[in-house]
Amino acid sequence: MFSIFNGKKAAQYIFFEMLPSFILGLFVFISIILMFQVLRLTEFALVHGVALKVIGEIIGYVVISLLPVLFPMALLFSVLLTYGRLSQDSEVVAMKASGLSMGTLLLPALVLALLVGVISAQTSFIIAPWGNRQFEVLFSRLANTKATAVIKEGTFAEGFFDMVVYANEVDSKKGTLKKVFIYDEKNGEVPLTIIAKDGSLLPDPDRPGQEVLLRLNSGEIHRQAKTHTKISFDTYDVHFAEPEYNEEKAKSPQSLTIQEVGERLKEDIKDPEQRRILETEMHKRWAISVLCIVFALIGVGLGTTTNRRAAKAGGMILCIGLIIFYWTLYVAAEGAARSGAIPVPIAIWAPNFIFGALGFESLRRNWN
Repeated sequence: MFSIFNGKKAAQYIFFEMLPSFILGLFVFISIILMFQVLRLTEFALVHGVALKVIGEIIGYVVISLLPVLFPMALLFSVLLTYGRLSQDSEVVAMKASGLSMGTLLLPALVLALLVGVISAQTSFIIAPWGNRQFEVLFSRLANTKATAVIKEGTFAEGFFDMVVYANEVDSKKGTLKKVFIYDEKNGEVPLTIIAKDGSLLPDPDRPGQEVLLRLNSGEIHRQAKTHTKISFDTYDVHFAEPEYNEEKAKSPQSLTIQEVGERLKEDIKDPEQRRILETEMHKRWAISVLCIVFALIGVGLGTTTNRRAAKAGGMILCIGLIIFYWTLYVAAEGAARSGAIPVPIAIWAPNFIFGALGFESLRRNWN
């Protein structure tokens, strides 16, 4: 009875030691992700004049869409840091000497991994797709309102009201374009090609992102059907309107909930590549959720190596190294699954099995 009581106290002690580290790890990895977006967000704010409120919405949706992968990373950070400190301070040795088994020491990490895994699964299945969809819609509206945010000098920009736009020179502040080329396929079977010396974008302040007036100067309109039609103009106003059906546009696979992915897979999909993409999306949602258990095993196995006398920073370095190794395997496996080189289930679950085997081996060495 005494050993059972001690085991319960030790498990509670380890569990509540991991919670602050998990929250800290979550903030750390969110900060790292946002660091890679700083330059782009700064460009939106300073160059294109996007409001800070919109920037905040972009950051929020990006973080929400990435939460399913951030949870396992924060869990690995927490387990490695906590068990590494216990090992470094010889608390693991003391607990084992008092009669506690390795299973008792492993239990808190598994409980936390199950809790985080359930949250990660719900986030991956429903919340993250919603965040990704909101980001797509917001960015589309932003692109239409601040067209110069996506139209770069000397490059063909797609996505501006479903057209291809090219300009030699772009003034982001004034919203003016010079030497403009527009390819418009919205007219059906007969696309229009518009060439103009210069133009200016005048978004509707009452319906931002929904209506834009493009005023072109000194240009030509070409229409190629059975005969070629050419119209020259001094000033030509193109009124672009996109009603509120933005939300109804086709979602990307990343924006589909797990239920929607399953419904799509039940349909008769003739394109094998599209089916592989949907199957990949289905399997990787589950694989990321199960990854919490895998990371808990490997974290405890490596963290309880009693002969390691690393500094506290060693846990973070080891965590980053494992994450980079895992995601390198994961990206390669996902690419192989999408291309059809490897069957989707085998490719997507292979990194989990590899790291799971590594975790079991490290636990086996420390079990006694």
